[in-house]
Amino acid sequence: MLKYLKKYWMWCLLAPLFMLGEISMDLIQPDMMSTIVDDGVLVQNMSVILKTGIQMILLVFFGGICGILSGVFANFAAQQFGNDLRKDVFKKIMQLSFQQTDKISTGSLVTRLTNDVSQVQMMVMMSVRSVVRCSVMFAGGLLMLYRQSPRFALIAACALPFLVFFVVFFMKKASPMFVLVQKKLDGINNIMQENVAGARVVKAFVQEDYEVKRFDRANDELCNTNLRVQSLLAFMNPCMNIVLNICVVAIIYVGGITVKGGSEMSPGDIMAAITYMALILHGLTFMANIFQTFTRAKASIDRINEVLSCDNIIYDGNSAAPFGIEGEIEFRNVSFAYPDAPEHAVLNGISFKLHKGETLAIIGATGSGKSSLVNLIPRFYDATEGDIFVDGLNVKEYPLKALREKIAIVMQKAELYSRSIEANIRWGKPKATPWEIKTAAEIAQADDFICNTPNGYYTPVTEGGHSLSGGQKQRLSVARAILKNSEILIFDDSTSALDLRTEAELYRAMGDRCKDITKIIIAQRIASVKGADRIAVLENGKISAYGTHEELLRISNVYQEIYNSQLKGGVSDGE
Repeated sequence: MLKYLKKYWMWCLLAPLFMLGEISMDLIQPDMMSTIVDDGVLVQNMSVILKTGIQMILLVFFGGICGILSGVFANFAAQQFGNDLRKDVFKKIMQLSFQQTDKISTGSLVTRLTNDVSQVQMMVMMSVRSVVRCSVMFAGGLLMLYRQSPRFALIAACALPFLVFFVVFFMKKASPMFVLVQKKLDGINNIMQENVAGARVVKAFVQEDYEVKRFDRANDELCNTNLRVQSLLAFMNPCMNIVLNICVVAIIYVGGITVKGGSEMSPGDIMAAITYMALILHGLTFMANIFQTFTRAKASIDRINEVLSCDNIIYDGNSAAPFGIEGEIEFRNVSFAYPDAPEHAVLNGISFKLHKGETLAIIGATGSGKSSLVNLIPRFYDATEGDIFVDGLNVKEYPLKALREKIAIVMQKAELYSRSIEANIRWGKPKATPWEIKTAAEIAQADDFICNTPNGYYTPVTEGGHSLSGGQKQRLSVARAILKNSEILIFDDSTSALDLRTEAELYRAMGDRCKDITKIIIAQRIASVKGADRIAVLENGKISAYGTHEELLRISNVYQEIYNSQLKGGVSDGE
């Protein structure tokens, strides 16, 4: 974490320097108060009282200025540190592969990016400001106390082992609880994220009460864990205050004996000694609170480092993108198993070749591996065995950005963002002209419904696209992919919410205006795939049949069953 502070070293240096100025003024005050008592009040000398009082006010003002500047510099360093760290954590999250994000929940990533970074940011601010304050307050107070009387310093020294014991004992007990608190916060964020994203499902199944109770349980667990931590730490300050009061009583007692024995020690000296003792103990008490912050921050640092230290699983290749061939795809004996279940192969021995401008449709039962197959092309995952080639080059040899720029993909779940319809489509090509955006929407059969919205293409879309129907969201997602104008276009069951006529018009428009784009279409309906150049029937992770619609009707029993159940059973093909 220190590397994030290097460029703010000046602020990190100025903050403790000005804090030294503030603490120095605090350490001078008790001696000046002693002068007022001994040389002013006791002998009724008003000039000493006024002169010393004015000096104290000026020094307090100067110390206040130093404290303000110290706070400004410390906050600047801490805020900039947190800003840089948060950006790097988010950048790393964006670079994580699906395999890595599958292991860490969305709620946990949100907690690490927000709450955990804030905890570390607080630690930084205390490190450059409060640590200096406490250390100087303790060391300076002890030195000034020694000047008053070595006996007083000895009393403080005797109390020190007890104070250290309390700090170490309570921090050791609290440390694992801080980790648990952050995990409980992960759970809260997970439930919140799931319910906000799935609000319609919750309401459709009338599960509001169940979800409220689930949130309540998670929130109660967080509250109870926090209570255990704070209850434990609540004992620390009283224990330290007991030691403080015993030390004050000891100083009064020793001071009284010393004065009674004829020493030159004055009431003002004893008053100053008590004040210095209070400063020492206050410094130690504040240091204990800093240790609490550091312990909590240590748990957050470990969680942040878990993200930052994730090694890339999907690496960039070193070859430049090939020229000449555009949109050719080839699978050579490809097999794949998900990392969390390596013994269970999702795909086995997949081989096919697709030329530029051709359309491959993939059909099969749920769980047959259709989505897993297309996820291997842009390297969302890497094949376990075999090789995948795009334009004659192994996908593992491509730089990831170059590979994914060649591919436009429309996922099963249409993902839209809280911005205008135009901005959602433009996401596929940020510098697109209004004409290009409208053309992509026309091909996706979205232009008509967009023009009927209150503000047309500038109508805002609510978070998650909840202001639109499923079919509308899918058409906007298709328009976004078409606008990208990539060499390869993948539809992962992304027209399932469209009626057959709209879907047929979409494919007809794509056939007319996207002739040179290689297309892979995953679908569940025969009507969606029958016009493809070739159709692959997936069954248990293998291609059981491969050919045109007419060929599969002759050679594939699985395809025949799907065809008969959908079309001969009375379902229209949309034509």
